[in-house]
Amino acid sequence: MLQQAAPPPAAQDRTAELETLLGERILLLDGAMGVEIQKLGIGEAEVRGERFADHHKELKNFGDLLCVTKPEAILGIHRAYLEAGSDIIETNSFGASPVGMLDFEFADSPCEKGGIDASALGREINTAAVRLAKQACEEFTERDPSKPRFVAGSIGPTSKQMAISTRVDDPSHRDVVFMEMVDSYYEQARAMVESGVDILLAETVIDTLNLKACLFAIDRVFTDLGRRVPVMVSGTFDKGGGTFVSGQSVEAFWHSIEHFPLLSVGMNCALGPDSMRPNIEALQQVATVPISCYPNAGQPNEMGKYDLGPAAMAPMVAEFAERGWVNILGGCCGTSPAHIASFADAVSGLNPHRRTSVAPMLRLSGTQPLELRPDANFLMIGERTNVTGSRKFARLIKEENYEEAIEIARGQVEGGANVIDVNMDEGLLDSEAVMVKFLRLIAGESDIARVPVMIDSSKWEVIEAGLQAVQGKAIVNSISLKDGEAEFLRRARLCRSYGAAVVVMAFDEEGQAATEDDKVRICRRAFGLLVAPPSEGGAGFPAEDIIFDPNILTVATGIEEHAGYAMDFINATRRIKKECPGARISGGVSNISFSFRGNDVVREAMHSAFLYHAVRAGMDMGIVNAGQLVVYDEIEPRLKELVEDVLLNRRDDSTERLVDFAETIKDKGGKRAVVDDSWRQEPVEARLKHALIKGI
Repeated sequence: MLQQAAPPPAAQDRTAELETLLGERILLLDGAMGVEIQKLGIGEAEVRGERFADHHKELKNFGDLLCVTKPEAILGIHRAYLEAGSDIIETNSFGASPVGMLDFEFADSPCEKGGIDASALGREINTAAVRLAKQACEEFTERDPSKPRFVAGSIGPTSKQMAISTRVDDPSHRDVVFMEMVDSYYEQARAMVESGVDILLAETVIDTLNLKACLFAIDRVFTDLGRRVPVMVSGTFDKGGGTFVSGQSVEAFWHSIEHFPLLSVGMNCALGPDSMRPNIEALQQVATVPISCYPNAGQPNEMGKYDLGPAAMAPMVAEFAERGWVNILGGCCGTSPAHIASFADAVSGLNPHRRTSVAPMLRLSGTQPLELRPDANFLMIGERTNVTGSRKFARLIKEENYEEAIEIARGQVEGGANVIDVNMDEGLLDSEAVMVKFLRLIAGESDIARVPVMIDSSKWEVIEAGLQAVQGKAIVNSISLKDGEAEFLRRARLCRSYGAAVVVMAFDEEGQAATEDDKVRICRRAFGLLVAPPSEGGAGFPAEDIIFDPNILTVATGIEEHAGYAMDFINATRRIKKECPGARISGGVSNISFSFRGNDVVREAMHSAFLYHAVRAGMDMGIVNAGQLVVYDEIEPRLKELVEDVLLNRRDDSTERLVDFAETIKDKGGKRAVVDDSWRQEPVEARLKHALIKGI
């Protein structure tokens, strides 16, 4: 039977204390636990102890187990780092999550192979790890009450990845799924919080989707326990500035996690301070929380050892402090108490990083960041990876011809789409499974994965499945008040927990808004619910992450009530932007021209003219076929006049006139004209203008 001591009383939330200290001086984290364990020469038998002597898997590399089998050894290491000057020490629990422990083949229940309950053992290790670190801190606080010490619960990334495949033959394969990781992280984080840990530290993040699962789990722990502790995050990047496995840039990484209230964000492992320098500089320019940095002692040599000693490394990390880039400094692989002591001397008296402030704006990410800046042009959302809007894409998905389906996504990005809309709502499809598979497949295509994804479905379960498959900051399309306020807020809060922006449809319990006044009324109501803080019953959404879709409805149908639909949208857009400050406006542009299906020339002219007027009214983005959008100034003048008569509702007979004209084009096939390269014969200024407009 496992021996489980009662956990100590939970510590109080020390966030305010830490935030004050981070503004006053640079705090020191400890160094590498693994190096110090190796120095002790502890062998396999000592790691196992009597309790695990018969376990079938080698345990020497599971150093976390020493918290149970040789606690005095771990306590001694903590004491050494505190003696060196550490303000924060990490628990010896890096791999002690259920998924992390799979590498050592502990069973899920006592009845399975090995006879050891992995969940119970993990809880015991994490509880012991916190207890040992707290004991060491309390000893030093008694010696010097003027210097507070803190225990950070170390949560490692595990050996599993979710953002990329680990099989060459199946790019959609994942060793573990999102909720499995959430459940694993939940067990570890809950054990630590209940044991009185001061900080939770998700570190050595090589896969941002794993981290999102960790933050999702931590948020659930806080909700279930009714209390919070500060959370630190530390990513691991390569020399090129991408997360070590999943390839996200520094800024895109930050966009993916900025929704979570963090004590700090930073970098550790993989690189020495010289190689990490440009990455940490980039992070402190975009992140709005304090910055941590604990690099390796250089790159490992041919023997796997780290050669950068304390005297050589200290000036390198001190430069980060001198430049005002960091609030927390420490060491990772290869660093020792001597390193920390040298760092303490090197940064003594230097000022900590002052928080970066950024203007509020919609920020998204794939593997690369995307900002919708005030001076930005219209943001195009590629529509062709949508089974409800593209017959070709729907056919390919039904036939499981994913290779060609991916090419459609690639074509949208190459055609200028800033975001790609993915919709799998088709009765004959397992929409959840197909959504996840397609998102996983495009995650492995670097030229597609760089752009953010819009997860588009009328089914909440499909949206949530999609959110669990993207590492970047996505857009959810959509949520609405159709099912009432309670369900609207539940879904909005979940979107926030997954780190997504939301499209809100102008749709409530009474139905879809068609008139200008109804569009404004519903959007204003939804905005109030979304931006209100949770303490007041709201979702706590930042206004810049809210995108309203006031419903682009079809004109020129021959029904009188439909004649004003385009102007209803345009006028509502102006009013919503004023009455819901900070929110954005989007819509499915192709809806406007459904009356002319089969006539590409008329439809594309309608899309271009509609966007011309809607963007001037404040429309920020729209779902369009990015490769087939004609330039407004290049629409044939007669066609433009007739189209705008319809869109702006300028004549009672505008629909009939456009229908008659469309028939004359339809006789010629109704398709787009052959590409006209005559512009290349124009003077250079005209050629430049044309090329810039067309994106050539």
